This record gives sequence, C-alpha cells and structure tokens, in this order.
Amino acid sequence: MATIDIHTLERRIGAVIKVGIDFSYLDSCDRHGIVPTNVVLSALFKAKVRKARSEVVSLVILLDDLTDDHFHPLLDLLSGIDFSEIEAVDFINKSSGFLSGECVLSLMRAIHKKLRVVDLQDKLFGKEFLLDLAQRGLRCQVLYLKSSHFRKLNMVGKFVHMHTLNLDFSASLTSFREDCFSCMPNLKFLSLCETRISNLWTTSAALAKLPSLTRLRFQNCLCLDESGRCCVSSQGKANESNDSGYIHGRFYSEEPWSIDEEILYQSANAEEQGMNTNDINFDQSTVEYSSDNSEVDFSSHHQDRCLPHFLPDASGWGELFDLQNQNSLGLWDIQDEVPLPSSSNSKHMPCSASRKFNSCHSSPICYEKYYREYMIASLQNLKNLDNLPIEKIDRERAKAVFSEHFEYQPYKRQNKENVVRILYKREIRATHTQAGSSREKLSYSSCDSPSYYSRSLSAAKMGSSAWPALHPLSWLGNPLRDERRSFRPRQFEYHPSDSSLMVFGTLDGEVVVVNHESENIVSYMPSLGIMNSVLGLCWLKKYPSKLVAGSDNGSLRLYEINHMSQASVGSGSVAFDDFDQLTSVHVNSADELLLASGYSKHVALYDISTGRRLQMLTDLHREHINVVKFSNHSPSIFATSSFDQDVKMWDLRQKPNQPCYSTSSSRGNVMVCFSPDDQYLLVSAVDNEVKQLLAVDGRLHLDFRISSTGSSQNYTRSYYMNGRDYVISGSCDESVVRICCAQTGRRLRDISLEGKGSGASMFVQSLRGDPFRDFNMSVLAAYVRPSSNSEIVKVNLLASNDYFEKVHLYSRFSHPLHGLGG
Repeated sequence: MATIDIHTLERRIGAVIKVGIDFSYLDSCDRHGIVPTNVVLSALFKAKVRKARSEVVSLVILLDDLTDDHFHPLLDLLSGIDFSEIEAVDFINKSSGFLSGECVLSLMRAIHKKLRVVDLQDKLFGKEFLLDLAQRGLRCQVLYLKSSHFRKLNMVGKFVHMHTLNLDFSASLTSFREDCFSCMPNLKFLSLCETRISNLWTTSAALAKLPSLTRLRFQNCLCLDESGRCCVSSQGKANESNDSGYIHGRFYSEEPWSIDEEILYQSANAEEQGMNTNDINFDQSTVEYSSDNSEVDFSSHHQDRCLPHFLPDASGWGELFDLQNQNSLGLWDIQDEVPLPSSSNSKHMPCSASRKFNSCHSSPICYEKYYREYMIASLQNLKNLDNLPIEKIDRERAKAVFSEHFEYQPYKRQNKENVVRILYKREIRATHTQAGSSREKLSYSSCDSPSYYSRSLSAAKMGSSAWPALHPLSWLGNPLRDERRSFRPRQFEYHPSDSSLMVFGTLDGEVVVVNHESENIVSYMPSLGIMNSVLGLCWLKKYPSKLVAGSDNGSLRLYEINHMSQASVGSGSVAFDDFDQLTSVHVNSADELLLASGYSKHVALYDISTGRRLQMLTDLHREHINVVKFSNHSPSIFATSSFDQDVKMWDLRQKPNQPCYSTSSSRGNVMVCFSPDDQYLLVSAVDNEVKQLLAVDGRLHLDFRISSTGSSQNYTRSYYMNGRDYVISGSCDESVVRICCAQTGRRLRDISLEGKGSGASMFVQSLRGDPFRDFNMSVLAAYVRPSSNSEIVKVNLLASNDYFEKVHLYSRFSHPLHGLGG
C-alpha cells in the first residue's frame, strides 16, 4: 500500500467518515464528568484511519490502562456500536489491568454482533470473572485466554460464534468436563500448548463434541531451513511415524500462531473467501504450574516469559496510538534443537545444524505412546494436528495402529451396543434353548460362553462415557477411636467372599475393617504401640472372619474381626514370631501356612493355627524380597519377586534352595501375583515394566510395553481385574491407572486421578480390582506432600461421574515407602 501523507489522510477522514461514535463518547464523558482517555481516543482514531484506507473498520480496546472510572462512557459507546460503521471490536489485555472483571464482562457483553477478538489475561480479573465467562459465554469469534487458570475446563455458556480458542500455557489446566465443548458448534481452531492435559480417552471424547474442529495443537514445533521456510512444506507430508507413535522428524509450521488482526478476520470468512485457514496461528507464553480443587486456580502467581500481542499499526502514528509491542511477529531465531516428546525407543529425522528450531511447548499428552495416531483415529474431521497436515496415508496408519494397540470397546468389540437389546437377546436365547431347536441353537453359537452376556453388558455400559465414577471413601462414626483424627491408609484388601467388606492398615499401625458400600466401620484395632506401618494384609479364605496383618517393625498377628476392639487385643488375635522389616504376607489356599518377606533375602514360613515359625527359607534371592505370593489353588506353590530383578517359583514339597524356575526382568521387581486360575504370573518391575508369564514354566506370554518415565523410583504395581480378563497397573510417580487386556496387551482405558491443593503431586500408592464387580476397582492414592493424608478411591468404569469432581486425595508418604509391599 502506498504511503499517504498526513494532510491527505486528514482530508479523507473528514470527508468520508460519518461514524460519529467519537462524539458520542466525548458527550458521555462530559455527562459523567470523566476526562476522555487517550486509549479510547486512539482506538477511535485508528478506526477512522482504517476506514480511510478501505480496510476493515475495527475498534481495538486496550484494557491495560483503563480504570473503573472509564467504564460508563465506554459502556455507552459500545452499547451503540452495532448501529455504527464499526465492523469489529477487539478487546486486548496484555500485562496489567485496573478494570474489575465485572466491568470487563459488561463491556464485552454490551456488543451483540460485532465482538471479534477477546485476548485477556484472566489472572488480572479474578476467579469470579473466569467462572462467569465460562458459565454465561461470549459472542466473540476469537478467544485468547493464554495462561488461564482453568483447572477443569467447563465452558458451558453460549460460544456459538467462536471459531478460534487459544488456551496455551494454561499450566493449571489438567482435564475437560464431559460437555465442555458442546456449546461451541463452530469452533475450528483449538490450541492447548503447554497445558497439563494428559489423558487420551477423556480428551478425545471431549473434542469429539466439536463437529467443526479442523485444526488442533497440543504442541508447537518448528523446523525451518536457512531461508526460514518449513523444511517439508514442499513435500506435502512428513516422514511416517515409528512404532512408538511419534514422528521421525519434527512437527512443521511456517510461522507461530499469533494475533494478526486481518488474518483473524479473514479466518472467520475463510470458507467464503477460499482461503487456507491453516495459515492462522496462535500466540504463546509460559507460566508456572499450580493446582486447586476448584474449576479454576488462582493459587500461584503466573509470570509470562513471552507474551507478544500484535496489532496492525499505521506507520508514523506510534505516539498518537500509544500501543505497545506492535512489531510484526517474525520467526524466532532459536538455534538450539529442541527434541520432540518421545519414549526411549523413538527416533528422529536427522536435521542439519544450520536449521532453526523452536521449542515444541508440549503438553503431557504428546508424550503418550501412539498419541498422534490415537487422536487422528478418534477425530475424523481433523485436518491438521500440531501444525502437521493429516493426509490420507496418516489416517490409514492411525486406524491400523489404533486397532493393534487399543481396544475401542471391552472384549474386542468394534461397535457400541444397546443394553436393552442385549437383555432382549439374552431372554430370546433362554427361550430358544428351552425349546430344544438345534437350528436355533446354532444361530447362537457365538453366545456359548456362560459369561458372554455379562461381558456384553459391561462393554455396553462402559462405552457410555470416558469419565468413570470416582468416589473417595469416607468413614462414618466410630466410638472406638478419636473422631478428630483421620486415617492414613497404607495397604488394603477386598474380602474374598463378602462383597461389601474391605480391610485397610494405616501408617499408624491401625487395622480397620469397613463396609465400603455403606462406608461404615465394622471393626477397628488400634495400634497400642504393637504395630507400626501396616504393609501386609491377607484374609483367610476358609475362615472369612480372620485376617493376618504385618507391620514394618516385624509385628505379625492373626485377627478375628468379630473380636477386634481396644478391650480385647489379646483375646481377639494370635501373635506370630516377629519378622524384621516385613513388607509382605500371604496365606495359602488351605489357610494352613503363612509366608512373610521383607528387607532380607529370606522368607519365613508360619503355622497359621499356632503362630509358630516352621522354617526360615534362607538366601532365596541376591537382594531383598519385596513380595511373596502363594498360588490361588495349590497350597504348596508360591512365587517371590525381588529387587535383584528375578522372579522365582517355589514348591514347599521340594528342597527350599532350589526354585522350580527363575526368570528375570530388566529392572527390580516390585510385584508378582497369580492370575485367579493360576495360569499366569503377573510381574511388575520398576518404571512400568509389566509382563505376563506362563505360570507353568515362566515363559513370557505378554509384554504390556507401558512407556517408562526414566525414574528409578517409579515403583509399579499391577493386578488382575474381571477375573483374568484385564490388568490394572499404576506407579508411584504417576497419577494414572492403566487398564490393559490380559490376552492382547491392548490398552482399554487410562484413569487419571486429580488431587486438591496448590503444588500437590499425586501418585498411585496401591490398587486392587474388585473381585465381585466387573470393571470396578479401588486405588490407594496419595500426595508426596507431608501435610495431607492418603485416601482409598473407588472407581466404577460402568458409571459416569461428571469428571472427577469428588476426587480429593491426600497423603503423608515419602518416596522410600513406595517400594514396600504390594
């Protein structure tokens, strides 16, 4: 565009502009006794400049220097904006603000048709501002809430006009509510770089509610050649991704996503103008992490390391417009290579040293195995992911990878089923079976399994929501203990025959039997100085009112739950010979023998009836034995797992110094357990090394290939669920429970646990599958933070919970406890 001298520009403005809104603003200031602010006057003058240049006539309101005194004149101005020649109004807030959040919302909502860009730092306006914005909505087309304090995204207001949403660097944002995007039918562009989103299942389920979504980002990675152009833009596609699910090379884009007034305006009309909307990019900034128990989190002071806001400027009018940081956004000259998130076996395309790389600003979800393939397979309308176009070959590969490594529905079902229809088929089958028609029986040959219909019902119920019901247990009144104190659970076990009972031991040496359905305490045994942290618990099978508890100080006792009370410590229990530094106990299938292991290379064998130690099995391993387990059906067979990386099978009928076999893991073993039918051994080693072995000879049956974190302190525990159909696995450095098929290894679901409080870090202390209810489990979850308690959380995958609202988890554990016991 040719340069226009100031006098010519003034003549054009005087001759062409008939807006008149500047005079209405001055009149309003006069009525309210307010001195007009240069911010508004500059914005009005710039609108006239754009009109004279035949550009889009936009009014850009910079909120940084406005105060509540400027509110009423500005409100009067904006209330009549829909009837003026102003085509669009933008609200920009950079780094400071004096207007209250209520005033800002009133100003934006005074504009009914022409509100275009809203770019705010919500921390300046408070928690109520963000909640009101989310609940009532806005009529804007573009919403930038970078560094926002959303913790659980719940934007349920009216956002029907919005096509672009940027929540980059929202370090508090961890999850989505189930219907948080249902109010955005026209949203096309969504950026969530450097958030804390990590769950593939809930994320894809929430994003599936966006029918118009075509471009999505969880990371922004630039790979540029010396000329500043994308290295693979001319090729039209990137290299194929490897087995880890990540791209061999980089993610590519020609420039970062930024606020450019004309581009944003054109993007809203991209379909009509035939423009490439992939050229629209988002701005970036970074903040510190924090957490809170509410939907939004203002618990810490977030500082932006990079916060460029860019608006078009008229050359030569800088002082008059008084706008900051209006330089064009160029390519960031970052010479250092920043690698993509990847697992240890990921590979990257070699790049020359002369290329320039921009940090990818990845959210944790990008580190999930097969992340890209999962998102592409789940979101059929998506055209661009992380600045990389999605081609036909990408969709074909994503479909194949998804089919190989994930289960769409439980038990390999490919389609969602109707519960009523399944029940109807079950009744019809029963009628046909009674009729004795061989022809009709053949038609149901696929339904021969006695568990076919129960599995079908479970699959149908589980497919209804990606957000399972999570309920932290809270115990009701107990006259035997101090009501003001709270329990600190350290270990727990379901009852083997009573579906309502559970026992847990605490860090204080207490043993508590509870009805986990009614949340009533059934029996309670205080420590009384006898026990320290209870690390071992085991119910007897033939005598369902008895259980064994062992603590880390070596104390080992058999309790009768009907006699557990402070007044009958002696009469209600049998004391065993101590086993120093105990970590694990287990009773055999005949309720005759007890094994104990701990921080030693030895295992002690006890007589259940007398408490007498029968034998000390010495030097079974090279290092201490973390867990010992009897088989479920043979009273003489047991397995041991040790941090010497070996798992060994033993038979008490043979010489105690000679195992039936020995097999090794690549890391120290934390857990071992038999499948309910004793066909398999499930072995869990440090940092997510989970394998299933054939119990008969220790051969590898299945490697679940869960991604490692690189931490030598990430102790992993795994158990069976639904009989031996599925495996649940959790680790002490992570807040996720993984559910995998025990026959194929395919991932069914990840359950993310969310905690309460600022700066808290959650981990999975222990977990158990419910032996009586399909797709139910309980998780002992805790924080590293010493001022809080752990809690047992019940998980029901067949029910929905409106997104983890009731999960409030605490702990007083430190990492050394994580490696103890099961």
